[in-house]
Order: sequence, then structure tokens, then C-alpha cells
Amino acid sequence: MSAAANPPLPELAQPGDKRLVSIIAPCRNERAHIDAFCHSALAQRLPDGWRMELLVADGASDDGTRALLDERAAQDARLRVVDNPGLIVSSGLNACLAQARGSVIVRMDIHTTFAPDYVAECIAALARTGADNVGGPWVAQGQGAWGRAIAAAFQSRWVVGGARSRDAAYEGAVDTVYLGCWPRTTFERFGGFDEQLVRNQDDEHNLRIRRGGGRIWQSARIRSVYAPRNSLCLLFRQQFQYGYWRPFVLRKHGQPGSVRQLVPMIFVAACALSIGAAPWFLMLFGLLAASYGLYLALASVQAARPAGGGWALGWRLPAVIAAYQIGYGLGGWRGLWDVWRGRRVNGAAARLTR
Repeated sequence: MSAAANPPLPELAQPGDKRLVSIIAPCRNERAHIDAFCHSALAQRLPDGWRMELLVADGASDDGTRALLDERAAQDARLRVVDNPGLIVSSGLNACLAQARGSVIVRMDIHTTFAPDYVAECIAALARTGADNVGGPWVAQGQGAWGRAIAAAFQSRWVVGGARSRDAAYEGAVDTVYLGCWPRTTFERFGGFDEQLVRNQDDEHNLRIRRGGGRIWQSARIRSVYAPRNSLCLLFRQQFQYGYWRPFVLRKHGQPGSVRQLVPMIFVAACALSIGAAPWFLMLFGLLAASYGLYLALASVQAARPAGGGWALGWRLPAVIAAYQIGYGLGGWRGLWDVWRGRRVNGAAARLTR
């Protein structure tokens, strides 16, 4: 299947100084976090001669976030607040891109803590590699017992299938990176983010870059820490959405971002088939159940060891890993069903959970 046409990008603002970096971030109802984020972003140490602008796309927040942003923007001309009537991440990113004036674009996230030299290292990596997108590893640090367990699973190769993005020491070419930093020319060449996708818009954009002959680079020097969900319910909902939108990327490009992203769907299908066949093939069902139980035990030990926390962490990990994989797999099959039937997007999957 040939590559799909690039989503149109709102006409980019004319760039000014070539040493201007545009930091972009979408948000909605982030009153508790927005001040800390703005302070962190505006305090970034830049290379000599560089300046910054910070564009935050507000998705019609109704918790006072917009008032805080407007107040801060009135005090610091580097901050500009952008409307995001589409309410989702991809439309927010595109709204920022339409007004960004920098020669370099850096995406940030409200729930991520960034090293003081994060932006400087992004700029350095672009100059050093000539890549079309650069970023750092996806490092998670949870709050509370369940949050720490979710973060431990998030970092485990046994859970995420060996994704390079979770390897904090890796430096080299990858299929995707956390968040991203692009030369302006990347968007001129490959287009903006697909606003048909509530989730996976970054993976789809990176797939488009790779299929168009571009390069994506991960640098261990680009450091940040992500705060994951802190409950099983929120984790399941998040992963269900990620899985749900995967078939829409597959329909568009004829391939997933990575083969490992299909594994949870295969696992859920195997479970369903074995349960359906259980009255006739009890041995098959028992073998699958025992195998998955053994996998959960081994994966939990592997995830808990580097994270510490002992038994308090270890007993939670089997439930976390199961929620991670089963949520993603079920979401993937629901998305595939809707794609196959040509139905409108499922309501729950169309609402961004955070």
C-alpha cells in the first residue's frame, strides 16, 4: 500500500531569527500543574545566542487553567496562549505549529519534568546528527504505590517488547522518540499531525517521516521524567485508547509503527480462542493460563528488581502488567472492528483521558 497523503499543516508563521526555538505544548484542565510547567519551560538554559518562545494550546479548559495562562502571558512576553477548539493533542500541536516562529520546534508535556538543559541538548542533537526528529528516552517515575508499580512496568523490556525508547542509555537511530524536537523543515516536508487520531499521533508522524526517507534519533543526553497514571483503572483506559487507535494507523499506512505493537492484540485473540475452546480443549486453556501466569511472575520480578520497592511493589506488578497488555489488546480489537465496519469512532476512545 502506498503512503497516505500527509495531513495538511496550517500555514506556518514566517520564521524570524534562525536562533529562535519554539516550545509547544497542548493542555486541557491542568490547573494543578500548569504553573510548574511554565516555570520549568521558561527557565530552560539555551545555547549562547538562542532565544525561546513558549506556545501552550489550551483545549477549552474549564477549571481555571486558561486564566492562569493568560495571567502568566501578561507577565512574560515569551509565553503565548493558543486556542485549541479541537480539544485533542494533535489539533493542539498543529495550532501551535501554525503560530510557531522558530527554526527549531520542541514539544513538551505538562506532566513531564525536564532537565534544565533539555532544549539545549535537543538543539545539539539536531546539529550533531542531521536527523529529522530527535528526542530522549521515555523514563517514568510514578507517585504512590500503584504509580511506582506502573512506572516499573513501563520501563521493563519484558512488558514493552524491547522498545528502544525505554532504554535510558541508548544513543542511535530509532523508530520513535518521546515527545520530539524537529527542524522546521521536517513539518514543511512531511506535514503536521493527523487530527483524525486522538492517540498515536506522534507514532504516526514518526512512521510518516521514516517512510519518507527521514531519520529519527534518540539521545541519552536529552533527559526528562514522565509521570504515568497512578491507578489500574486510569492505566487500563489509557492503554485501551492507545490500542484502539493503532488499527487506524494501520489502515492509513498499511503497516503498524512497529510489529511489537501488535503483540497485545495477538495475545488477547489467543486468550479468547482458548476460552472458547475450553470445554473441548481444557489442556490448551490450562497451558495458556499457566504460561501467562509464569510470564507475569517472571516479568514482575524483572520489572521490580531495578525499581526497588520489594514486596510492596512486586505484588502489584502482575495486575499492572495484565491491565497494560489486556487494555491495549482489547482496544486494538475494538478499533479494528470499527475500522472494518466503517463505523464512527467509539465515543469513549474519542475522549482524551489526560
